[in-house]
Amino acid sequence: MARLNLLEETRFEKLPVTVYPNQHIASAKVARIIANLILEKQKAGLPAVLGLATGATPVGVYKELIRLHKEEALSFKNVITFNLDEYYPMKPTSVQSYVAFMNENLFNHIDIDKNNIHIPDGTLALEDIAAFCMAYETKISDLGGLDLQLLGIGRTGHIGFNEPGSAPNSGTRLVTLDDLTRSDASRDFGGKGNVPVKAITMGIGTIFKARQIILMAWSQKKASIIKKAVEGEISAEVPSTYLQLSDHVEFVLDEDAASFLTRFDTPWLVKDCVWDDKLIKKAVIWLANELKKPILKLTEEDYNNNGMAQLAVERGPVYNINIAIFNKLQATITGWPGGKPNEDDSQRPERAVPAKKRSLIFSPHPDDDVISMGGTFIRLVDQGHEVHVAYQTSGNTAVWDDDVLRYVEFSIDFNKSLGKDTSDLERVYKQMTQFLETKQPNEIDTLEIRNVKGYIRKSEAIAGARYAGLKDERIHFMALPFYESGKTTKNSVSDLDINQTIALLQEIKPHQIFAAGDFADPHGTHIVCFKIILEALKRLKETESWVQDCWLWMYRGAWHEFESHEIEMAVPLSPNEVERKRQAIFKHQSQKDKPVFPGDDNREFWVRAAERNRETAKKYDQLGLADYEAMEAFVRYKF
Repeated sequence: MARLNLLEETRFEKLPVTVYPNQHIASAKVARIIANLILEKQKAGLPAVLGLATGATPVGVYKELIRLHKEEALSFKNVITFNLDEYYPMKPTSVQSYVAFMNENLFNHIDIDKNNIHIPDGTLALEDIAAFCMAYETKISDLGGLDLQLLGIGRTGHIGFNEPGSAPNSGTRLVTLDDLTRSDASRDFGGKGNVPVKAITMGIGTIFKARQIILMAWSQKKASIIKKAVEGEISAEVPSTYLQLSDHVEFVLDEDAASFLTRFDTPWLVKDCVWDDKLIKKAVIWLANELKKPILKLTEEDYNNNGMAQLAVERGPVYNINIAIFNKLQATITGWPGGKPNEDDSQRPERAVPAKKRSLIFSPHPDDDVISMGGTFIRLVDQGHEVHVAYQTSGNTAVWDDDVLRYVEFSIDFNKSLGKDTSDLERVYKQMTQFLETKQPNEIDTLEIRNVKGYIRKSEAIAGARYAGLKDERIHFMALPFYESGKTTKNSVSDLDINQTIALLQEIKPHQIFAAGDFADPHGTHIVCFKIILEALKRLKETESWVQDCWLWMYRGAWHEFESHEIEMAVPLSPNEVERKRQAIFKHQSQKDKPVFPGDDNREFWVRAAERNRETAKKYDQLGLADYEAMEAFVRYKF
């Protein structure tokens, strides 16, 4: 019976999927599978032939394999590896090369014979690539094929660098990279313009011949493409869907990457559910959106025809369900993000007491505060709360190089106008110019250049916070040490970051905290900054009583908003407040027109924010609630 239930629950899935609570547990499981294969082959006196992947996804697996080697004496002397791909052209000594990646993350830490390592050669002459690819295939075939192939998945659905349009029987070859793939790689190369347009990749046909294929994916950033790969129709537009044809494949996911699969996203479509309040709210909002009807117009027939008959029977009549969910949504809307004084707060998202709160807005980058919650920021100040903003990082990697020269030129001219000696400034300016003329992609800036970039972001943040009505003494610049590496890859978080955060929290003792709750990218600055806040609060909670009464509200960035069923506080904005928020964003001039790291969304930040806030308001309107100009949304984190 349990097996039948599982088959019913996964009936939309066209290949085997295993879901783990997080990527660390999943990575350890995959590493153990690889280790067992190596040991099995050792006993048989045979080599273990592995196909390896690069990128952020397999790093945890490689770390665990290194641990197994160092702590459990797992030997790799019988292992032969073939990497999936390499950029072209690419020197093996380049920090962006997959040779460097594999050495840093695995090969330099284990006892593998270097002659057993095979990675596509990014230094070949163009006319030699075809012969190299044929030889690569022959080497794999002569060894009897791959015993196990590790895969990640790109947001285009590519495996290896087999981009949309790749054939299912393709072999190792030179390919042109998709524009989205190059955008995703832009941070590693110091800008999309520096990302190679081509790569050498193992083909889908070659991957298919492996006796075992494991595709791994972590974070909600991959959830959308995972749903297409697992539940979608086989299509050249999503090359990973070809894996549905293999009898030897398994997808290994963390809960976030699996979150859009039917059994997790809309479980009522595949099984009977335990209907708690949270799931009922999600299901009713989903039904209203599916049928494009206001919540109060949903009927029993709508429930029965869309997989929600169980809910109608157990909790009906359905009109009572509709009213309950409508009221819950209505209660999330408030024009008083700091709580409305002298009012019953039992149906409001924030407490009425104290009437004037100390509110601390944590901004990971110097512009996240006004982009993500600028309207609420201004509202809190207007309503008389003691608002503080803390900029957690300097944001100095996200400033164009020519802006540095422009500001130093201004400083030289200004000092000359005051009759001051500018010889030191002019000397530094010359050094900066010489460095920038020969600067390589992703090369670490000099300390002076990093400082100027940080000063630019700082001056803009001050201007934005002042525009929101904040006094200078309530503007805090933290420049957390983890960020100050000068590279897009940051240092590890240490007690220095946490203790600095603890000191600020102790100084302010906030009643409410606002922090960026963007967790789609597990390696992004936002989630690192959020974890620092959590750890600081966790330590303070043991000794400081005020922490018990401190509420933590999460906001989202300029790209994505919380889903309607997740929102716990929605702050409506008038047309005038939308304009004020826009003007606060405009103070960040170095990020206007085109930021250094725009992601795959080319809209300006103020446009992204405006359209996102309008879309949130529109969703509430479509569900049958009031039609506001815009809304900023928040979810409370219970820590």
